[in-house]
Amino acid sequence: MRNWLKKIRKERGFTQEEVASKAFINRAFYTQIENGHRDPSFEVAKSIGKVLGFSSSAFFTKEFSEPFQIAMKNSPMIIAHCNKELKYTWIFNPHPDFNPNSSIGKRDDELAMNQGILELMDLKRTVIKEGIKIKKKICFPLSDGTHCYYVFGEPLLNEKEDIIGAVTASMDVTDLF
Repeated sequence: MRNWLKKIRKERGFTQEEVASKAFINRAFYTQIENGHRDPSFEVAKSIGKVLGFSSSAFFTKEFSEPFQIAMKNSPMIIAHCNKELKYTWIFNPHPDFNPNSSIGKRDDELAMNQGILELMDLKRTVIKEGIKIKKKICFPLSDGTHCYYVFGEPLLNEKEDIIGAVTASMDVTDLF
C-alpha cells in the first residue's frame, strides 16, 4: 500500500476517479498503483505527480536509487524538493524527527516551528522568487539537541526551464563547531 500517495490524494480533496481522470488513466489502474499492486510507467508517474503536486521520482526512489541510498544513508546530508508554495514534493534522509512520507505535501512550518524553520523557508522563498542559488548556515533545535546545517538551495526547473520550486541539499555540520 502506498499510504503516502493515498494521503496526498485525500489532502488535495480528490477521489481516485478524479486523479485517474486528470492523469488520463483508468481508475482501476490508479487504484492498483495506490494500493501498491502495480507500478506506474515514467509517463504515468509524471502525470499523477503533476495532478497531485509532487515529484514523480517518489514512485521510483526505492528501485532506482539503491547506490545513492547506500552512499547517503549514513551521511549528514538531507536532499529535498519543494514546490512554489514551499510544500515538500520529495525528501531524502531527513533527521529522525521527520518522517519523509508524512512530510510530502507539507511546508516546514507545518512540521515544526522555530527560528531555523523560518530561515529555511526564507531561503527557499528567495531561491524561487529571485531564481538564484543560495548557501547559508542554519541551526535547528531538534530532539537530540541543536543541529547546524549548511543549506544549499537552488531553483527547481521544469523541462521549459520555468522555476517550479526549489531544491535543497543540507549538510549537518554540528560536529564541526
